[in-house]
Amino acid sequence: MFQKSLNKYKNQAITNAEVIEELIKMANEIRDARAFENDLGLSDDEITFYDALTDDEVVKEVMSDEILKKIAQELSDTIRRQVNVDYNVRANLQAGMRNHIKRLLKKYDYPPKQARRALEIVMRQTELMSENISYEKALEERSNTYESKVAEDTVDYL
Repeated sequence: MFQKSLNKYKNQAITNAEVIEELIKMANEIRDARAFENDLGLSDDEITFYDALTDDEVVKEVMSDEILKKIAQELSDTIRRQVNVDYNVRANLQAGMRNHIKRLLKKYDYPPKQARRALEIVMRQTELMSENISYEKALEERSNTYESKVAEDTVDYL
């Protein structure tokens, strides 16, 4: 949306005032979306999965927010438990995660016609989340390694 407005401005199709109006409109939409996310009471990871699950308007119409929140929470918990450093290079881990997601969607009666798209979006989010988890784990291990390699105890010197 912003890029479209910027291109119009560059091509002198809209004025400065119209660009500012578009920016204000975008800011309001972002604020409203953030308020809705806060009302859901989900973590950032859970919100990401909630958004993936509600990508299709049909899903929003046939499923309650409570059920969608439960699915998002279970997805986030499962991924945090099962994803490890080499998730993105091991096809068997990805296949297992794909099967788990399918079972979870079926468990909560997620609409079958929308399930394929949701599965693909969730799998992509899982890949991105696994990269973040791997990075966090590497930082944690690095921090623990440095803490355990202290050369000497604290000693008062003369």
